[in-house]
Amino acid sequence: MFSTTEITSHEIASDNPIHQRLFFAYYQASQMIKGDILEIGCGVGRGLAVILEKSGTYTAVDKNEKLIDKLQIEYPNHRFITHHIPPLESLEDNTFDYVITFQVIEHIENDDLFVKEIQRVLKPHGKAFISTPNIKQSLTRNPWHIREYTADGLEQLMKKYFSKVEKYGVDGNEKVMQYHEENRKSVAKFKRLDIFNLEKHLPRWALQIPYDFLNRFNRKKLMQNENSLSSQISYTDYFLSNNPDKALDLFYIAEK
Repeated sequence: MFSTTEITSHEIASDNPIHQRLFFAYYQASQMIKGDILEIGCGVGRGLAVILEKSGTYTAVDKNEKLIDKLQIEYPNHRFITHHIPPLESLEDNTFDYVITFQVIEHIENDDLFVKEIQRVLKPHGKAFISTPNIKQSLTRNPWHIREYTADGLEQLMKKYFSKVEKYGVDGNEKVMQYHEENRKSVAKFKRLDIFNLEKHLPRWALQIPYDFLNRFNRKKLMQNENSLSSQISYTDYFLSNNPDKALDLFYIAEK
């Protein structure tokens, strides 16, 4: 019910390389957190298993009411809130030790207020973990995204509200990068059919359905290739890089 290609599902085999890449961010954060945790944009609860092991309290915010209701039933001892963001209007200042928000900021219209609100709800010396696609590695325009970021662009935004920002990237080993290259070549074939450059000129809403259809078709096609890597990739094939400018995703840690 919740598994578009943008959300990405662990239950759909062709989504596996992207799911593992997204899960890696949660695993990495779980090694560095402890205490009162806020997750903004919890999605399908991809990282809950590892995050809850380290949390004293866990609060999640997401705009998808059905999804939030489902997670609240599954995890009755934790708090799940439905509302559009920003602002984080139901949350008080200086409340959380850590804020986690993975693959969310690219969907936010007012990203400046979004970062400001993250800073507000963190306790003094609290930390925010933010991940988002690196626009330099994007294979095509994603109509579900308001914008995407360069490494420098995200750093400049975060430094408006945080004095300390650690910059990393999520990158992959040879197996991951081989899959990424196969994906790039496959997407390029589809883009050659767009002789009117509709990808660039159509409004985002008009592109979302065809994008989702073609993205799903492409992932299944890659999975069906001989010697497909789709099922072979694990979160352990990803790692944190000190060169976010060339990484697949940006992974930044900011301290209040």
